Amino acid sequence: MQKIFIALFLMVFASGVNAQFKDYRVKGGVQYNVISPSGEFVKDLSSFLARGWLAFELGRYIDVELGGGYMKWKQKDQYNGNGEGKVEAELIPIDLRFRLEPFGGLKSTKYVNPYGYIGAGMVKHKIKSIPVFSSYKYPYDSTDSDAWHAFFPAGVGLEIRLAKQVILDLQVGTATTLTDKVNASVIGDPKDGWFNYALGLTVTGRGGREDSDRDGLYDDEEEDKYGTDPENADTDGDGLKDGEEVKTYKTDPKNPDTDNDGLNDGDEVKKHMTNPLNADTDGDGLKDGEEVLTYGTNPLITDTDGDGLTDGSEVRTYNTDPLKRDTDGDGLTDGEEVNKHRTDPLKADTDNGSIDDGTEVRRGTNPLDPSDDVKKEEIKVGEVIILEGINFETNSSRITPESETILMKAYNTMKNNPEIEVEISGHTDSRGSAERNQKLSEDRANAVKDWLVAKGIDPKRITTVGYGEDKPIAPNDSPENMAKNRRIEFKRIK
Repeated sequence: MQKIFIALFLMVFASGVNAQFKDYRVKGGVQYNVISPSGEFVKDLSSFLARGWLAFELGRYIDVELGGGYMKWKQKDQYNGNGEGKVEAELIPIDLRFRLEPFGGLKSTKYVNPYGYIGAGMVKHKIKSIPVFSSYKYPYDSTDSDAWHAFFPAGVGLEIRLAKQVILDLQVGTATTLTDKVNASVIGDPKDGWFNYALGLTVTGRGGREDSDRDGLYDDEEEDKYGTDPENADTDGDGLKDGEEVKTYKTDPKNPDTDNDGLNDGDEVKKHMTNPLNADTDGDGLKDGEEVLTYGTNPLITDTDGDGLTDGSEVRTYNTDPLKRDTDGDGLTDGEEVNKHRTDPLKADTDNGSIDDGTEVRRGTNPLDPSDDVKKEEIKVGEVIILEGINFETNSSRITPESETILMKAYNTMKNNPEIEVEISGHTDSRGSAERNQKLSEDRANAVKDWLVAKGIDPKRITTVGYGEDKPIAPNDSPENMAKNRRIEFKRIK
């Protein structure tokens, strides 16, 4: 019998070490049980059960366990003789148990795993010795000795992880047989059975490979190779599963921002479409996080505003606005100013000559030379300048958009010569009534004043007057001449 038990023990232990059985996790172990027999006689706690077992996972919360062992059953007969008669039996229990693990085994609780079990099996018992008395109050009956009977084990246990594949097993349980002759004595109705208190050692292994958190990586890879959490599909909480990070994007599943650009890997992949391995996806000199979170630029486009300068050079070199093509509002894009005209993209009038850079470029003067701009000494008190190109909508004082360039010339003159005061006068042709033309000329002069004031010119420096059709500069006999008469004049009065 001992040889059979040793062979069973070695088989189970070896199976536990190899841990290969189809596609399931396998674990095996051995137990030493202190047995408290529950038959008719007094228990003897020198009774023991040595048991080996092999378990296979049916699911995350349930295992099936096959086990067998050798039991030495000892009791004292308190009914016959002097009450010291010893009864001994050998038992060979073989059972199938279902282990219920409410926390999913060692996957959820990394160091402890409580469980419960129920099962059924067959036990063979054989009487080894019974006391001999001169008379018996309750005779022995060994007629069923060396026979097999059903029994039903149940109990609870606690696994404590000692090492990666080594577990300490503590267990308390009971078993009830369907025979009352384990101890060769039948006194009353209860069947024989026992209580067991076990200390065991379990060795685990992995047959198939398991992905507990469904992240695309096997648990053993996560624990041994990548250092990620096999119970958390997204170890670093960046919005990407660990498997996606390792296999698809090559990012670090333990670092939410692999390239340290200020954006987590998940946002880069799913929201911004940037490269989570490159801090500056578009190569413009700004990190993706700076573009998205600080400057509002597009991390996929090197020149977000299309002005001819990269976002990085605008921010770090020229201090221009990467979201505005013309930072200083002079009519030239920042790129044209830097790369073509060499003007200052932060200053509308680079040469301080009173004419903005865009106007100078369009009219052919040098935006870097103030000598070709309009200067204050060229505008004498009483001198009249006709602002050609200021147009209004028909029969209206609404200024047309194309007039902005000429108005900017007047604005720069006023801005760069703060001591000048001017009279703005409006004139019309002779079409329509004189009364209507008078009113229209006044409204148009005021519209030009309002435009300049909106730009920041002090209204006290501007006087307006309307002359209607009274001061033509050409006969009103052709469309061309009438166009000349519809004009705005700019006269220095101080």
